[in-house]
Amino acid sequence: MGYYIGIDLGGTNIKAGVIDPEGKTIGKLSIKTNAGRPMEEIIADMGRLAIDTVSESRLNLSDISAVGVGSPGTPDNRSGVLVYATNLPFRMAPIRSVIGGMTGLPVYIDNDANCAAMAESVVGAAQGANDSVTITLGTGIGAGIIINNRIYSGFNQAGSEFGHTVIVVGGVTCSCGRKGCFESYASATGLIRMTAEAAEQDPNSVIHRLIEEKNGRISAKTAFEAMREGDATATVLVDRYLEYLAEGLANVINALMPEILVIGGGVCNEGDALLLPLREKLEGKTFFGPGVRKTEVRLAKLGNGAGIVGAAMMAKACSEDGIPG
Repeated sequence: MGYYIGIDLGGTNIKAGVIDPEGKTIGKLSIKTNAGRPMEEIIADMGRLAIDTVSESRLNLSDISAVGVGSPGTPDNRSGVLVYATNLPFRMAPIRSVIGGMTGLPVYIDNDANCAAMAESVVGAAQGANDSVTITLGTGIGAGIIINNRIYSGFNQAGSEFGHTVIVVGGVTCSCGRKGCFESYASATGLIRMTAEAAEQDPNSVIHRLIEEKNGRISAKTAFEAMREGDATATVLVDRYLEYLAEGLANVINALMPEILVIGGGVCNEGDALLLPLREKLEGKTFFGPGVRKTEVRLAKLGNGAGIVGAAMMAKACSEDGIPG
């Protein structure tokens, strides 16, 4: 049996796991990224972590078929170079040559959101579907498209940026420079901004009290917590947030018609309080003719483990397709 190594490169931690061909995790390790260092040092640590994870799994490098690396930013899987990585000092980083040289294995790279989508497709909420999209609601909005069980990200591997499609013309300025982006309204960061605004506008609200009790700290949970206490301001805010989320997701569904659309990220810990009203709001926004099968919206299953599983499964798919690594 050929195993695969998945490496999840993050701004805070680097995680690696040995994954079997069915997507089961055999062993995993994690180290701090220490992102302020030169990229060469970080890449070398990724290679060492991969080797250590194989030993931790009581396997040898000869048992491994390939290595997959998921990273924020834009990769070039043809050359094995990470063109740049968000929040990391990576520019034209030679991922393949360094890690491949250390391990003697083929190395493939892709965006971390794409890898999360692959993981959900293989062993998560979209398991069994040939076509799916995974949307991650975090600091920004990440997205990964799976078509016929393979990642799709455009000719330059920079596609699937649904977070930077506009849902409010002339709206809030996004980090990308456009106004009214989906990310500005439906990410966890967007919800936190709107929660702070609501608390300021209604100092008698439960939202305001919860923020004071937490010494000014606001999270994506704050509005939902206040809503559960019966706060009218929070109820209106959550409803407005779900409207924004539904608008953006309807665009994704109408454009791609995936069999399953998966939503992940910390906001999704709200479970049915988010999912059930969201499904209702999508009705009428998504375009399905009479008798046409509808996209099913589900919550992600894999959480923080999606990165390493998806990177490994991406490497497996590239190997099977004969892509040079």
